[in-house]
Amino acid sequence: MARTVRAYCITAESVARERERVGDDLEHVDVSRVIELDKLELRDVGPNDVHMRILAASAEHNVDHAALADTVNIAELRGGRMYPGNSALGEVIEVGDRVERFKPGDIVITHCNGEPDPFGFPLRIWAYDQPESTGWYGEEAVVGDWQLLHAPLDCGLNLWEIAALPLRAPTAYHLWRRALGIFRIKVPRERMATLNVLGFGGGVSELFLMLAKSEGHEAFFCSGSADRRAALEKLGITGIDQRAFNRFATDDDVKAFRRQVRDLTDGRDMHIVCDMLRGPVFPAGLAVAAREGVNISAGWQLSQVLEYNSALLSVKQVTLDHTHYETIAGCEAATELYGKVFKPTVHREIYPFEELGRAFQEMHRNEQTGIPIIRVADDLPASVAHLVGDER
Repeated sequence: MARTVRAYCITAESVARERERVGDDLEHVDVSRVIELDKLELRDVGPNDVHMRILAASAEHNVDHAALADTVNIAELRGGRMYPGNSALGEVIEVGDRVERFKPGDIVITHCNGEPDPFGFPLRIWAYDQPESTGWYGEEAVVGDWQLLHAPLDCGLNLWEIAALPLRAPTAYHLWRRALGIFRIKVPRERMATLNVLGFGGGVSELFLMLAKSEGHEAFFCSGSADRRAALEKLGITGIDQRAFNRFATDDDVKAFRRQVRDLTDGRDMHIVCDMLRGPVFPAGLAVAAREGVNISAGWQLSQVLEYNSALLSVKQVTLDHTHYETIAGCEAATELYGKVFKPTVHREIYPFEELGRAFQEMHRNEQTGIPIIRVADDLPASVAHLVGDER
């Protein structure tokens, strides 16, 4: 029997209405006006499906892109209405008669590999550009059993930290194994064991640097958030204040950044750069690239189109690499590192479900001290009660 639940949606109409209100000035868009609480009718549970209750979800930047329609108008392309949310933690309520991996009461996390290609990498992302996909910013969901992993409740993280990772951890894991693999094709470990690794951005870059640090490399985090830099400095990751360089607004700012990086690295520069922002950050990342370096990204928060000097990068043997989300097997592997390597910084406030729009607006304004988490369920199962702690 079909069941109707509350779920957030983005419509082409709400996007157009907000863009008209601000005269297409995306700097002044209020994302909370675009993401609307709606009703969603869940499909019936099929033989390979899992019906779950969403306990918590993390806010993701792809939703910001959907609300702004700054890359493509994905809500319009999805028929005028989409239900976002591709990172969540939930409790299994019911399973189809062919499901063997899960049972009612299990705590699970999602992955957003919407449609694997022949090698396992996603052609599309669930609840974004995958046709007919509905996301997990809702009270409940029905998903295929292949879309879920068991949540590692004994990993040492609290519930909100676990909820921060289903999208970010696999992305960081993919970025790191790709970047390191490319660098090692050029420079084997016996020629250079310890690398300098730089990250720009938020949660994914933080996790990327945790991987680098866990393998013995020198890690550096360039961010304008003092809170986030301080959290990583506790893990031995050197913080660099991006605001000190005017967020690389001019060539002189980039040159000043390059001088500081040379000082910090004794002239060795950065062997691997993870740039999850692009825009003005891109030339800064290239400026500090060491010979044989790798500049890697899985995002375009500030821009999609980039310019660079191909001849110069060729002479320096610098590789640019662009990735997307992980394979399902890669998601499983990344989950094994929860608590051991991945120790995410969570924003000081846990948002109630009814204020999800505010969470996204504050993310859009870059006001948060860590990864934003939305608590969806008021009542949590006994199996996770000990993982809640202080909701701040």
